Amino acid sequence: MNPLNNFIVGFVKLLPKSIVYIFAKKYVAGNTLDQAVNATKELNSKNIVATMDVLGESISTKEEAITAKNEILEVLEAIEENKLNSNVSIKPTQLGLGLDSEFCYEQLKEIIKRAKELNNFVRIDMEDTPYTDITIEVFNRLKNEFDNVGIVVQAYLRRTYDDVVALNKNGAHYRLCKGIYIEPEKLAFKEKQEVRDNYMKILTRMFDDGNYVGIATHDDYLVEESYKLIKEKNIPKDKFEFQMLYGVKEILRDKINADGYKIRVYVPFGEHWYAYSMRRLQENPNMAWYITKSIFIKS
Repeated sequence: MNPLNNFIVGFVKLLPKSIVYIFAKKYVAGNTLDQAVNATKELNSKNIVATMDVLGESISTKEEAITAKNEILEVLEAIEENKLNSNVSIKPTQLGLGLDSEFCYEQLKEIIKRAKELNNFVRIDMEDTPYTDITIEVFNRLKNEFDNVGIVVQAYLRRTYDDVVALNKNGAHYRLCKGIYIEPEKLAFKEKQEVRDNYMKILTRMFDDGNYVGIATHDDYLVEESYKLIKEKNIPKDKFEFQMLYGVKEILRDKINADGYKIRVYVPFGEHWYAYSMRRLQENPNMAWYITKSIFIKS
């Protein structure tokens, strides 16, 4: 991030939340489940599938984790009731991974079991590196019990290719993304092309081993390279999908959809929208510039 964008991000953090929300709401479906349901209905009407995500992570008590679990169960029921084409995504620390991994496993198991009863699917998200090993361990336990659970892996981590080689033996169902957490250079690639190259190396291995992959990217280069790889290896359409975040690069999203590929959009919502928006802001400095222009420049 260049110095100007650093300054802009710092400035936006000083603004009242009510001001930030005016601009952040493009990237968040709302504060309530009803708002998220309506956003998902709109996507479904465009032949775009969804993953609904109750925002929140790193809770501090088991009571908070149980509340989060119940909110996610409500989402599953709303998907069923409204006949939405959507699954759910969960951050393990939202369910207490940082407090007690066995407790987190039990919370996840309850959600995945209910999702199975509703013929739905649960994606276990990946967070920063202190949680990588334990997240994979919990996922593998759940994958041995259920076939409706998947995991996220991050291409910017140096370890991820080896993790994928091991996870493939358990038939993992993936979301492959670049990764957004700030990690030291000894753990993560820092150069843009290094991350891209590792992304394609990992995707190739996933395809070669027959895994289902959610190709999660907003990078035009990675989309084009994925298109080439799919064509070169003649990968059937039921073995992959493209995935993007709500409100991000909708022109690219619509192009992928028009090209006849399955596209899934992550639909984040809930009262913890601010922390999510700040992370998106740091990941995407263009968003910071957009906010600043919107405040100071009249159209």
